[in-house]
Amino acid sequence: MFDFMLTPEQLKLREEVRSFVKAVPRQLVLDMDAERVQFPRQFIEEAGARNLLGLRFPREYGGRGLKWCDEIIALEEVGVLSMALSCLYSMPSIVGEAIDKFGTPAQKEKFLKPTLAGKMASAEGLTEPRGGSDFFGATTVARKEGDYYVLKGQKRFIVGAEGADYFLIYARTAPGAPPHKSLSAFLVERGPGVKVEYVYGLMGTRGGGTGRLVLDNCRVPAENLLGRENEAAQIFYQMMIPERMTSAAGSLGMARAALEVAARYTTRRKAFGQTINRFQAVSFKIADSITMLDAARGLVYAAARAIDAGADPARCRRMVSEAKKFATETAWAVINNAMQVMGGIGYTRVYPIERLLRDARLGIIWTGTSEIMNLIIQHEYYRELTGLPSSHRDVEHDAHDAERVEEKVYE
Repeated sequence: MFDFMLTPEQLKLREEVRSFVKAVPRQLVLDMDAERVQFPRQFIEEAGARNLLGLRFPREYGGRGLKWCDEIIALEEVGVLSMALSCLYSMPSIVGEAIDKFGTPAQKEKFLKPTLAGKMASAEGLTEPRGGSDFFGATTVARKEGDYYVLKGQKRFIVGAEGADYFLIYARTAPGAPPHKSLSAFLVERGPGVKVEYVYGLMGTRGGGTGRLVLDNCRVPAENLLGRENEAAQIFYQMMIPERMTSAAGSLGMARAALEVAARYTTRRKAFGQTINRFQAVSFKIADSITMLDAARGLVYAAARAIDAGADPARCRRMVSEAKKFATETAWAVINNAMQVMGGIGYTRVYPIERLLRDARLGIIWTGTSEIMNLIIQHEYYRELTGLPSSHRDVEHDAHDAERVEEKVYE
């Protein structure tokens, strides 16, 4: 966020994360994009060693007891590296949310603590081959057999699948029940019955080990059931906060990185006897990008404040959805502007713009498409509109002929 809005502690945290980000080898970023590295475990280990994973979680489990307003600062800084590294950095925060909010003390000791220390890698299985946005149409099933659940099904597009030690998996435990009352969540450890197939050649966000998970009569101890049986819907809804906030904040970092590269280029590149930032066709694109990025950062920060303040859940859902939609779309627009002002050289691998552009496109799709975000935003706004307090001024009456009710025909 803007320096004047940050506390001394937050400024110190930002410098700490920047130091970590600066230490990430350039070659790792390049090797991941070239798919010479499929899962950078050392990146997770180093972040854990620096106590930079899952900043919001309790100190007793390895977190720092901070808030969302703090975590988005770190997420933006990590976002300048790449979408893949940003996502892998976010995974302890995403999966950790479920364990922290719904897990038993034993599950927190076994899974959350080593995850935040960077000693275990986690991944999340939401999407299935039959569909993505239709989460509650999941067909993966789990049946109870004594002290175990036996899981069968497939999940795909799992970032981190190649290196994860365990997976947060949703499966249907009550096939005949309504969709929202039939799913359970499990912490599934890598082992017999769990097969990861690395099958995806991605446009961008490479090197994160994105694969398909095949659960073939996988036996999961009953103690690895997260929350209550058939009540995973509340876990899913809670999980959408870190899913979308991490996507939004990480996208800010990518956009900022592209803007800095492009703006610096415009002060060096000359045409017609002067640097191209002197031409409004160029500098106005930079101005548009600055404005969009500042607006997106403000919205992400406001959503974080709403969550931290314990605002009405419906308002938080709307703001988180707005932040995710606007920040990811802004990243795409800002990076696209960067390529435009740089011209042909921006389309080459001489600069990182083409990689950032390929990465950014995914942000508009994953953790809920922009269309799904629109669905939530309008739904929550219409519901809010019907419950406006009596102190709210109804400006519909502030028209000269407002009393002409015969003209207000609605059907």
